[in-house]
Amino acid sequence: MVRDILVVYKKNFEAVHDIALESVKKILDNLVEGDQISVGYTARETVGRSDFIDPDLVIVLGGDGTLTSIAHSVDDSTPVMGVNSHPRDKDDEGSFGFYMGSDPDNFQNDIKMVLNGEALVNILPRLQAEIETTSGNKIRCDPALNDLLIANTHQYQPSKYRIIRGNIDSKQNSSGVLFSTFLGQGAWFRHVADIEGKKFPIDEISNQYLIVARELPRSDRTNDGSYWDWTSETTAIVSDMHRGYVVCDGWDETHFTRGAKINVNLKGPPLKLLTFRNTILERVNQWIS
Repeated sequence: MVRDILVVYKKNFEAVHDIALESVKKILDNLVEGDQISVGYTARETVGRSDFIDPDLVIVLGGDGTLTSIAHSVDDSTPVMGVNSHPRDKDDEGSFGFYMGSDPDNFQNDIKMVLNGEALVNILPRLQAEIETTSGNKIRCDPALNDLLIANTHQYQPSKYRIIRGNIDSKQNSSGVLFSTFLGQGAWFRHVADIEGKKFPIDEISNQYLIVARELPRSDRTNDGSYWDWTSETTAIVSDMHRGYVVCDGWDETHFTRGAKINVNLKGPPLKLLTFRNTILERVNQWIS
């Protein structure tokens, strides 16, 4: 039963987000007065992992960037409800809000669906990277809902590494290795890897991920899975870079040095995302077979 709610909102001094927050707060205040729920509020810039321990529901008010920037702090048992504070269908400058199942206009009905247990529950897999340093220490990076990049911290220098997965064991010089969940294979991944028109079996979506070596020389783009692949196996990257980093969902960076080994797979804690009028997969059915 949903009782304690945390609202994480985008605060960048744009009036449209403040108006959305006031609209959502007014609706929630009525539910608080009716003793149905208790609600806490915090800006995205000040939220921390400890804030997500007690709530029964996390409401993210903003856009996809707001959701992906805080989702790594949410465990696999706490449902997340995304509310698009600036929908693009009302303003060309707004957010597309792929992960945002609600908006201010629909919020009153949607939150009632949540309280009544009628929301659609989407279980979304997440990528997990673990760095093993040359001294044997292990550092687990934040789980990535969209994509994960391993590259040289100096982007003007090549990313040098050894890639190991299954029968693959290859040294590469590229612009870094990009990993993506099925849902994360948006514009960036599709620009790096020409996979337009490719469809994915629905029974593989939750346990396989995409990988591509960015700007790998054409002579090295073999068909053995070392250039790009759709796989369930763990990929190991052994660094030959003086300084490198793992970037999760374009936000948090975890640094490593030469000799470090980074294991990447789809074993991150899944995210429980609520939607209302359609499921997440229904929004991308053109890519599903």
